[in-house]
Amino acid sequence: MSIPETVTTQDELLTIDTNANPFLEGLLHPGIKLHPLLLDPHNGLWVLRVKFAPGLTLPLHFHTGCVHLYTLSGCWYYLEHPTQKQVAGSYLYEPGGSVHQFHTSPDNEEDTDTFMVVSGANINYDSEDGSYLNLMDAGMIKAWVDDAIVTQGRPEMRYVEVPGPHFARG
Repeated sequence: MSIPETVTTQDELLTIDTNANPFLEGLLHPGIKLHPLLLDPHNGLWVLRVKFAPGLTLPLHFHTGCVHLYTLSGCWYYLEHPTQKQVAGSYLYEPGGSVHQFHTSPDNEEDTDTFMVVSGANINYDSEDGSYLNLMDAGMIKAWVDDAIVTQGRPEMRYVEVPGPHFARG
């Protein structure tokens, strides 16, 4: 066996310790604490660790891409599937085209802690009348995160930022 000719060398590992710093608060919705891990607006990929307060309900949303969501602690479910509660150790795959409304159990004693890998965007709707609220994708989250790092005084917070395309000028 021989080593491939093309090898990526790293001066240091791209690693994030989400326990080293406080999470950002108030970005996506009240009651959410967020730590970005990887934001790639060019490929529509966002990887986050998110903590949701007990009894929190998010807007109804449509996924343009797939979601991988792992529950570290707490309990949550979709209002459309109240008997399929997600608890610590649960992994959920959501295909693109899914529509649902996220809700954390009000019985939780602490925040529900999750790890998610999302491709594409969430298109959010008002739960009452179905009107369009906003589109949330890696670019929007990156803008919110970069602003919050400054306004919340968290210059030590790190995340992996995938560089965009570079074009040679000639």
